[in-house]
Amino acid sequence: MSEEALASTAFRGYFDSYAEAIRNFIYFKCGNQAQAEDIMQEAFLRLWRDREKVQPEKVKSFLFTVANNLFLDGVRHEQVKFRYQQQQVERSDNESPQHILEQAEFKQALEDAINALPPGQREVFLMNRIEKLTYQEIADRLEVSVKAVEKRMGKALKKMRKLTKKI
Repeated sequence: MSEEALASTAFRGYFDSYAEAIRNFIYFKCGNQAQAEDIMQEAFLRLWRDREKVQPEKVKSFLFTVANNLFLDGVRHEQVKFRYQQQQVERSDNESPQHILEQAEFKQALEDAINALPPGQREVFLMNRIEKLTYQEIADRLEVSVKAVEKRMGKALKKMRKLTKKI
């Protein structure tokens, strides 16, 4: 059997073993089945592209790391799009330059405060405040207890208050 055929067989085994788990992992983060499917497929494409560099015992870790990074890249891209849309709205407002400047500074400080949160707290904070999910819905998506969500949210709010007091 050729080296390419062996790689293809091994790849198929990895796909059969991890595809559903990765898809579910991303689905719990984003709540979008199509996006989860796309990210899972892209993770496997990157595994295939880097197959000579990835050790067999690290395939699972590689796939989950790549999938998570792809998800986070998508979130950052959406944030950039949102900021751009907000800038367009701000430009069309007929408010005073002072007000516009203060508003921009506040938004930047708020974004910086959100970005300063640890990943778990940021994820819970954004799911609750942006996606309007309940603590139970967040707990179900993240596969953690409601108490864990409450704790993360409490810490996130405390840190947000501390960081935004400077505004």
